[in-house]
Amino acid sequence: MRVVVQNDINRARQGRAHAHPRRRAGARGALAALALAALVSGCGRSGSGAAVHPAQGAQPLHAPPARALDSYATKLRAEYAARVAAAKRWGLAKVPLAAPPAPAHKPEITARKGFEVDDQEELNLPPVFTTIPTDKKIVFLTIDDGENKDPAFLRMMSDLKIPYTAFLSNYLVKDDYAYFRKMQAQGHTVNNHTLTHPYLPGLSYAEQKREICGMQDIMKKQFGKAPTLFRPPYGNYNHDTLVAAKSCGIKYAPIWDEEVFVDHWEYREDDKSLHPGDIVLTHFRGREDWKGTMVDDMRRFLGKVTAEGYAVARLEDYL
Repeated sequence: MRVVVQNDINRARQGRAHAHPRRRAGARGALAALALAALVSGCGRSGSGAAVHPAQGAQPLHAPPARALDSYATKLRAEYAARVAAAKRWGLAKVPLAAPPAPAHKPEITARKGFEVDDQEELNLPPVFTTIPTDKKIVFLTIDDGENKDPAFLRMMSDLKIPYTAFLSNYLVKDDYAYFRKMQAQGHTVNNHTLTHPYLPGLSYAEQKREICGMQDIMKKQFGKAPTLFRPPYGNYNHDTLVAAKSCGIKYAPIWDEEVFVDHWEYREDDKSLHPGDIVLTHFRGREDWKGTMVDDMRRFLGKVTAEGYAVARLEDYL
């Protein structure tokens, strides 16, 4: 290609020498056009025959179109407006804060100091812990037992987009598994809290294993899979409890750092305060046990955590 182009250029030059001035001017234009066409056509090559690439420079900007950004902003505004409306509808003084995205790397979960059992690390037993290691202002809501099955509670938490983790005992939920399947369908996890909610350290190893593994079997049948989280009733356990739990497929045994009731809070720590990563406990209870409903209980819970600048995050995102 280079030889052909050069011959064409030489012939053009020879003709130009004998041409009229106007014709010579036109020939010069034709010559320039011919050279440009050779370059644009991609025929320009080095002597080795390799393609000549353009110099490196700024690459095209792969940014989302302005319309996409505007659509995303509109979506965020709509989501916040929905949270504002839901907070007003459920009688909250402030709009609950949105939790940050789940961490890309999960924190290491170990047994809380003083909560270990013999051979905890050697046997790789499920750790008992009350707080998730994090510096973010988040807490985790957990709800135990399953006695009260308030449909208003499901609507409230769905409207507000508040995540929580349930720990169920079969003797309290077996009359209405469907209620907890609906909870599960809304994105909340259901976990093991034994068959009959006994004081586990008072039982033999075999009895403890029957309580934990028996509930695993029921969870798998009723909710599609056996959970990996287990909470010992009353927060009481011993070495046999954790060995039995591990044999049943349990990986974690979270308990709690604070407990919320309709009319008050209780604290494990002397400072009586919330801390980043704290696990909060409450129960499925209603007016037959408390001076209020589960909706009232959630108003107290959300009122405090929001006023103190905490968001409610999903426990399983950190395990």
